[in-house]
Amino acid sequence: MTEYAPLTLETPAEHPFAPFVRILGKGKRGARNMTREEAREAMGMVLDEKVEDTQLGAFLMLLRHKEESAEELAGFTEAVRERLNAPPLPVDIDWPTYAGKKRHLPWYLLAAKCLAQNGVKVLMHGGGAHTAGRLYSEQLLGLLGIPLARNWLEVGSALEQHNLAFIPLADWAPQLQRMIDLRNTLGLRSPIHSLARILNPLGARCGLQSIFHPGYQSVHRDASGLLGDHAIVVKGDGGEVEINPDTISHLYGTTDGQSWDEEWPALSDRRHVKPATLDPQQLVALWKGEVQDSYPQLALISTIALALRGLGLTRDEAFERAEQYWANRDTSI
Repeated sequence: MTEYAPLTLETPAEHPFAPFVRILGKGKRGARNMTREEAREAMGMVLDEKVEDTQLGAFLMLLRHKEESAEELAGFTEAVRERLNAPPLPVDIDWPTYAGKKRHLPWYLLAAKCLAQNGVKVLMHGGGAHTAGRLYSEQLLGLLGIPLARNWLEVGSALEQHNLAFIPLADWAPQLQRMIDLRNTLGLRSPIHSLARILNPLGARCGLQSIFHPGYQSVHRDASGLLGDHAIVVKGDGGEVEINPDTISHLYGTTDGQSWDEEWPALSDRRHVKPATLDPQQLVALWKGEVQDSYPQLALISTIALALRGLGLTRDEAFERAEQYWANRDTSI
């Protein structure tokens, strides 16, 4: 005898997260951006694991399709910060590193190391190697002597001793790392790759952000402005916070809620030829002064200058000091 499933005679209650999916996905005419408060509530539910996996996938991909607004990014950031419970550690520069490099080596790591040697406290954080064919910060920390910290206590110790620390996203926001790791399941990057750049978890004096997607830099700047943060957003090489000396660099800044813009000219008359392969040992050789190479040295100096510009120096002052920092570095690893 065939057994049938029982009939559904009462309408089931709607899941509390369903309205947020509906806001984003209700067709061309019905869909809209979330307000800042809606975004904060939605991300709060995600972080508190009150969302079904199907809802999470739909939510992330709908956001990815339409692209996040400044208000949504600000609301998401507020939800994350409310749940961090991070200690009050003094930091000068927040340095997110989530893209990985594929055309050039990650010279920005040497820039951060050089800044730290000169008393600038730098917090770096990243989401791990998630795309084939790219070099990620996490893969090079040991080679370059950059301290890896696995909790805020270790971050504090590294900052005190070395002025530099790298902490993986998974160790302070595991739910966000899980969403980044969905890339290979969903086939697309999620908005979390963008969100992680804004978070500035320890409230550093200046947050540096790199957004490669054209036209999206101003959205990030506006989100940081809504949050009252001091930040500089650039289109860095490969999506990392690294100035490309072969092209004009536009700085999208925000300070005390006020937006500002600055354009830095290219430092080279013609484009450098990109290397055939990426050999991490070249990072060590350049740091030790064993090789001279125009492109990385120009990229390093201008990236150091970017950080110093974020700490209040003028462009000319920042470049002059960056040259001094690099020339006087301790070349031991």
